[in-house]
Amino acid sequence: MLYQIYENQRSLMEPFTDLAQFASKAFGNTQSLLGKNPLAQRISAGYDLLHRLGKDYEKPEFGLRTIDVDGVEIAIHERIELSKPFCELRRFKRFSDDPATLAKLKDQPAVLIVAPLSGHYATLLRDTVKTMLKDHKVYITDWKNARLVPLSEGEFHLDDYVNYVQDFIRHLQGIYGNCHVMSVCQPTVPVLAAVALMATRGELTPLTMTMMGGPIDARRSPTAVNNLAMNKSHSWFEKNVIYRVPSNFPGAGRRVYPGFLQYTGFVAMNPSNHARSHYDYFKDLIKGDDASTEAHRKFYDEYNAVLDMDANYYLQTIKVVFQDFSLVNGTWDVKSVDGKLERVRPQDITHTALFSVEGELDDISGSGQTEAVHSICSGVVNSAQKHLTVEGAGHYGIFSGRRWREMVYPQVKAFILAHQPAPAGARPLDDASRVAPAAVRTPPPQKVETARRPKAAVKLSTLVKPAPQASAPVISEPVAVAPTATPEHETVAKKSPARAKPPVASKAITAAPPRAEVQATLAAQARRRKSDGTPAMPARAGKVTRGK
Repeated sequence: MLYQIYENQRSLMEPFTDLAQFASKAFGNTQSLLGKNPLAQRISAGYDLLHRLGKDYEKPEFGLRTIDVDGVEIAIHERIELSKPFCELRRFKRFSDDPATLAKLKDQPAVLIVAPLSGHYATLLRDTVKTMLKDHKVYITDWKNARLVPLSEGEFHLDDYVNYVQDFIRHLQGIYGNCHVMSVCQPTVPVLAAVALMATRGELTPLTMTMMGGPIDARRSPTAVNNLAMNKSHSWFEKNVIYRVPSNFPGAGRRVYPGFLQYTGFVAMNPSNHARSHYDYFKDLIKGDDASTEAHRKFYDEYNAVLDMDANYYLQTIKVVFQDFSLVNGTWDVKSVDGKLERVRPQDITHTALFSVEGELDDISGSGQTEAVHSICSGVVNSAQKHLTVEGAGHYGIFSGRRWREMVYPQVKAFILAHQPAPAGARPLDDASRVAPAAVRTPPPQKVETARRPKAAVKLSTLVKPAPQASAPVISEPVAVAPTATPEHETVAKKSPARAKPPVASKAITAAPPRAEVQATLAAQARRRKSDGTPAMPARAGKVTRGK
């Protein structure tokens, strides 16, 4: 009923907010009759502020068209990679016509940024995405407004959130082999559960998990947000913040936690800060400070755009994260897509490096809540874990603004790069240099046969001195050339082995006679020595000597 009343009031106020916008432009135009009024600038500023306080803020766009990488302008194409009933996986594909830049972008890590489903759209992480795009292939979860999802798509629970994250991780792994995951605020809990369940099943888990400002253990340093969730009963939330979507939306009849109630809660946390910010905006309009007024508009266009959350998801998150502390107590069971209950066991994660980031002045996730991930992920070695506390940073400062770009991002980039494997096909220089080109390899030396092989053409040195009485052929001793051993992997081929020194003059070099002729000659010499009484010399025809 409250949701319907709010919508009726908004519809009633819409013409007046449009009229306020028209009046602001009319008084702000110095060429018009109204603009010549001495108080025209103040009146224009007042109407402009009234218009912004009363208007309805729709979902903004990311608006990332180009980025600068080392002085080269890179074009960005935003597209939907996967679409599910309650979420879209968006990819920011980079294009360049510079060959050197393309080669650099090709092997950069793929990162899945899991945006929070806690009231604001994923565009709240615009600065996060823009910065990450310089050195990474970036994907982000873009959660849909529950009031735009028809009832025919079914309900959405925290378990479905976990299953969505697993599907997105597997999708990136199917493209790149593996990926890195970054979660900001609320999704740190379901992301940890998703990776833990994958590890328990023996699936491939992401290379790293970067967790920023999330309530892993909400018992540590509880904030106002934590106290509200812990001190009210589950039934109180169901009775006081859950309403059905009015009939003028596609999701008519769906039970949701309305965005306008969430926005009221955001403002109620720091009402004085918001009042001061709007008053400063009014003064900047009067002064004509265009830079300050434009910065104000950009921030509140994002901050005031809120979405509805499915009631089942919201209530289950309150119970699991802030009341039962099921993750840190080890009692959380998640229903898989096939309806099977699986226990979340963070200690089963062993091959995923962990990096936790907290803001010193975070008033949403207190000090130590995100750092608790290291104590429950006991299976990860200490060398693969890291924690960072950003001095002077609030909740939004750790993922947006100057502190994010100058203090947080350089360490996130280095952590991801340290756990990114070498590109496929890359080869160390020393290994690549060991293989010699085929054209410069030394041909193997020719094999030399002994005198026993009748068909071998070998060189023989004199084996037996000829008897003075005989005019028989000279028997030579075989001379072989020793092959030179070359390393199996060598860059430069060895030179051919040196030729053997020529035999001394007393040794005649002849071609080897046939084996039968040699045997006949030896037999004849033996008979002559026997008849002459000369002692026979030992036969050495089979001995092989190596060349020097």
